[in-house]
Amino acid sequence: MALLGAQLVITLVMVSIIQKIGKHYSLARGLICSTGLIRYLYPTDDELRSLAGVIKEKQKGKKDRKYHENGVSANSTFHVPRNLDFQLESAKVSFLDVVHLRYYTEYQWLLDFSFYSFLVYLVSEIYTYFFPLVDEFNLSMLWCFLVILSSMKMLLYLTLEYFKADESIGERSTVIVTFFSYLIVAMAILLVDEKTLESGLETAYNSFNASAHTFLEKNGLNSEGPASKLFLKFIVAVWCALIGSFFTFPGLRLARMHWDSLRYCESRILLKIALNISFASPFVLVLLWVTPLSRHYLTKRIFSGFEEPLLSEDAFETIRLWLLVVTSLLRIILIPQYLQAYLNIAYMRVAEMKKEAGRITNKELQKKIAAVFYYMCVVALQYLIPVFLCLFYAFMYKTLGEFSWIGKPDTECMAPDHTEPLNMGDSVLASAQEFSLALNSLKQVMTKDVARGLFGFATWWTCFAMFASSSIGLLYQTYFRNVA
Repeated sequence: MALLGAQLVITLVMVSIIQKIGKHYSLARGLICSTGLIRYLYPTDDELRSLAGVIKEKQKGKKDRKYHENGVSANSTFHVPRNLDFQLESAKVSFLDVVHLRYYTEYQWLLDFSFYSFLVYLVSEIYTYFFPLVDEFNLSMLWCFLVILSSMKMLLYLTLEYFKADESIGERSTVIVTFFSYLIVAMAILLVDEKTLESGLETAYNSFNASAHTFLEKNGLNSEGPASKLFLKFIVAVWCALIGSFFTFPGLRLARMHWDSLRYCESRILLKIALNISFASPFVLVLLWVTPLSRHYLTKRIFSGFEEPLLSEDAFETIRLWLLVVTSLLRIILIPQYLQAYLNIAYMRVAEMKKEAGRITNKELQKKIAAVFYYMCVVALQYLIPVFLCLFYAFMYKTLGEFSWIGKPDTECMAPDHTEPLNMGDSVLASAQEFSLALNSLKQVMTKDVARGLFGFATWWTCFAMFASSSIGLLYQTYFRNVA
């Protein structure tokens, strides 16, 4: 019996590629350092003194003769006018600039690992199309699950940063309020009938309950079911609230970058259209799970002049999967445009500061400019993690739900009914049989309907949270920010 077969070969080849090539070539590094991003340099103390007419004090002791790399005293702090006339110098972002940035290591690892996982999934899909899996575990699902788990962990760390700083009281309050807000919204959505919202959770619960009951009976255990429906829906609602709270500041950040990007591409019509499509695409994806507006309209209704609906059930699922993939790839392609819009915030901060009266210290002015570039990798993670979650949830939804990329039912055998016995004399074969039995037990419980319900709803809620958080951010940019 082929326990892993070609799937193990694909995984081992990709691990070898990561070890040999990953050290020298990095997609994450190239996305930042090879796309022409421009950062702004803050003026040195000598330049500020010269422009403001501040006389440099004489050093009195040896302890005061400490110099930075630019030759300025470490203890020199002075005030300059806020409307001081100076020009920011710019420089291209290089690897030596970003390697020391906060969260750069996490950003590089997550993006590169997601890219390699995408390659594993792509090769596995091509292989299984020509050679359907029979009694074999699809290891690409493990890669996808690791990307999702790593993305959630990174989102948790980024959100916890707002709870560590003493000055982030407003951010903490925002996260807590959005958590309970999304909890109420999720509980209301879970009450919607599945004829209106195609969540699939009802069918998933019934299938899981029946398969788990059968599995427990075969193993001599008596059980009426794993858990109550109300409890499981509450757990799902809490998970939805966590995702929504994690997406709060990434959504606000995306809205600000989108607003600024549109201002910088007034003469580039095609780019402007691509930015608007990328921003609005999660809303279109959310509507694809609303049955009266999507499935019923495209697969049930027969228009005048036609003898059958526009799409079949399989074609509708295929189009929905492809739209998820295209939306995710479009957002990844547009990340240099959004990151440049973020880096331009340094220039905008200086322009706004020059309109204010009063004075500011040289350290505060330099920090105001340098902080933008310092958090660039954090912004990149906030932009990419929701995209990765949506993309790899869609991959697991397609494969475990036994859908197809070409509009036909998937012939892949996901749950064999029996397991061929192995010779228990060999310890290696015995371990293989134990692993195979564990997989088959999982397959008996994790049926096709369960996978469709869980990962389909996870994909839909991810798109919904992306749309809701970015829409709130865009509303703030267009109305509240102008009022303030």
